[in-house]
Amino acid sequence: MFRFENPEILFLLIIIPILLGVFIFLQRQRINKIKLLGNRELVMQLMPNVSTRRPLVKTILMLCSIFFIIIALAQPQFGNKKQANTRRGIEVIIALDVSNSMMAQDIAPNRLEKAKRIVSQLVDRMIDDKIGLVVFAGDAFVQLPITADYVSAKMFLESISPQMVPRQGTAIGSAIDLSVKSFGENKEKSGRAVILITDGENHEDDAINAAKLAQQNDIQVDIIGIGSPQGVPIPVGETMSFKKDSQGNIVVTKLNEQMCQQIAATGGGIYVRADNTDNANRIIARQLDQMAKGVIETSNADFNEQFQSFALVALLLLLIDSVVFNRKNKTFSKIKIFDIKKKIV
Repeated sequence: MFRFENPEILFLLIIIPILLGVFIFLQRQRINKIKLLGNRELVMQLMPNVSTRRPLVKTILMLCSIFFIIIALAQPQFGNKKQANTRRGIEVIIALDVSNSMMAQDIAPNRLEKAKRIVSQLVDRMIDDKIGLVVFAGDAFVQLPITADYVSAKMFLESISPQMVPRQGTAIGSAIDLSVKSFGENKEKSGRAVILITDGENHEDDAINAAKLAQQNDIQVDIIGIGSPQGVPIPVGETMSFKKDSQGNIVVTKLNEQMCQQIAATGGGIYVRADNTDNANRIIARQLDQMAKGVIETSNADFNEQFQSFALVALLLLLIDSVVFNRKNKTFSKIKIFDIKKKIV
């Protein structure tokens, strides 16, 4: 199997036809200037050291070297050798509330950023586990299928925002259902958990029943509540105003701890409220450490780097280009490399 590690670098190949066009344009200007001096053949006889072919050869060498340099930078790779790895761990899917109420600032800097920070810290603690990401508001979507690639998990986490879910609301039940479906077969009976991070304002579905079905499938549902029970208004974008209802009243969002506690109890998990400390993260981490660890199989493919060959060819072409002069050299004037031999009549 052949692939490029950095295929976006290949867009730089557009430079080659541009440079070729510039060379052709300059050569035509040069020829036109010579014509202004008189008969081209007579003028060329007055410039015996000027070569018409060497600039073309040097340009071709330069363009070819640029081509191979770009290919080398794109890191061509060959190989498809898969290696299976076995590890003992658990499987966790984090369902993250991205509704507009998560932008409330009753916890610094706001509820969503605090939730993302908690997830990031949980990922940092993982070694042999698998993790997946589900985002939800009025609908639920899989942001990252369950994986052992922690780098990708943190990358996808950074891109999460309320704008990624078109329909607003808080469908906690749908988030739990989708998280349960996102797990594969559990042949090794490894511990499984859904960590729901939300303010608990469920307006869409039956979250309690969804947690019950998860528990029946041996999937633990833990809840991290984000926000304050007293409630705060919801900021509108980068403005100083707040979200209002149809009657013009400022909407106040409150953490529904009772709902969160009911969901966690039904799902066989725990509820913990997040604040401006790392207490919630430590409690959830201890809860996950107590879960049964099973054998988790992962596989990766090894690819052999091939950029060295392309870089070597580019270097060779640059060396040849450096020893080819634009003008004829008296020392090598007897060697007719670039002149076409005249046919003997």
